[in-house]
Amino acid sequence: MLILLSLVALIACAIAYYLWSRRQARARLLATTLTASERQLVETMVPIVRRLPPDLRSKLDGKMTLFQDQVRFFGCDGLEVTEEMRLSISAQACLLVLNTDMWFDNLTTILIYPNAFKSRQQMRSGYVVTEKEIIRTGESWNRGPVILSWAHSRQGALNDHDGHNVVFHEFAHQIDDLSGGTDGVPVLSRGQSYADWERVFVAAYDAHVHAVETGRPTVIDPYGAEGHEEFFAVSVEVFFERPNALKDSVPDVYEQLSLLFQLDPVSWT
Repeated sequence: MLILLSLVALIACAIAYYLWSRRQARARLLATTLTASERQLVETMVPIVRRLPPDLRSKLDGKMTLFQDQVRFFGCDGLEVTEEMRLSISAQACLLVLNTDMWFDNLTTILIYPNAFKSRQQMRSGYVVTEKEIIRTGESWNRGPVILSWAHSRQGALNDHDGHNVVFHEFAHQIDDLSGGTDGVPVLSRGQSYADWERVFVAAYDAHVHAVETGRPTVIDPYGAEGHEEFFAVSVEVFFERPNALKDSVPDVYEQLSLLFQLDPVSWT
């Protein structure tokens, strides 16, 4: 019995030490700053970063360091992954989790294609399942990986005022999936109301679908009418890249996203 108790105590100590060492390693990574050349490259490739207030800019370095320690980048179709690709994608992804405790817990792999890539999509009608091949610029899978076209990821970052960003879009799906499913309802921030979220997003989604069906212009990309999960993802794109337009057009959606991300891009100069 004494041997068993000693063994249990030893295992408990080992687990405690492991968890403590992981927390220490995470804290060190979050406190790390990018080099001057890395910072310059990020600000060139992802110009939205230049608008961040100083306190948020310093947080981004640590989040990017933690992200790159966790995630492995793989090139597809002969693409060689470069520092430019890693830093650009990491900066864009980490903007979404910059000021909260949200994290991409399940993500370990990012696949990068040179350009748009082919993907197979299953369609179900009753008992009949059909497959078709479609061209995509990005995909987000349950528990990873994230798959990206570098050409579109690069251009989406460089043009930070058009409301279209494939990295923001796919990583919004990753955040959405943290709740256990990609359905347009992520894990909300502390104190944020699920009832308010549902009321705001259901009403905004229905209005968006109606606008798309009747041919009216929308601030949020028409692709958002494909489903609640896509409406959330395209809303995130606009929240970061066209915050004033989103706040003017759908203020309740802007407010909910601001609470979720603990950010106010309208105030960024």
